[in-house]
Amino acid sequence: MSMWKDQLSGKKDATPPPADPAPLRDGPAPAPFAPEPIAATPVPTPALATARPAAAAIKESLIASDLTIEGKIEGTGHVRIAGKFKGDVNVQGDLTIEQGARLSGGVKADKVIIAGELEGNIEAAKQVELLASGALIGDVKANTLTVASGARLRGQADVGGEGNDRKKDSDAA
Repeated sequence: MSMWKDQLSGKKDATPPPADPAPLRDGPAPAPFAPEPIAATPVPTPALATARPAAAAIKESLIASDLTIEGKIEGTGHVRIAGKFKGDVNVQGDLTIEQGARLSGGVKADKVIIAGELEGNIEAAKQVELLASGALIGDVKANTLTVASGARLRGQADVGGEGNDRKKDSDAA
């Protein structure tokens, strides 16, 4: 006989001990061995592709104002030069030379905006903008040329007409 045995074991209680209250659920109670049901996560439906302009899809590369680079730039996309670059630039996109920046080399681009300094020739551009703070030392072949008051241009300009559009030049090749 155990020392800690229930002393009331001789008496039988007619009422069973109170059970823990069952948590309230919506729907049938799961079996004790079944896992909890997992709520279905909604599957996102793909949105209809909206047409975006081609220019929005083109990326822009930046040469920061504290960089000096020598080499060659070729490819598709926009290029923004805020520092110094020595070499040729041939891009299917826009080239922007910011105020205080300097580019020494030939340029082939769809659109060229010069607020800094370009020493080299621009060939086969659709549009060239020489801003008031800009300086161009070299020849220009473009469909349109805009020169702001105060800008400096030293070279020959061949504007308008055939042969200045990049696509026409590349088709002829």
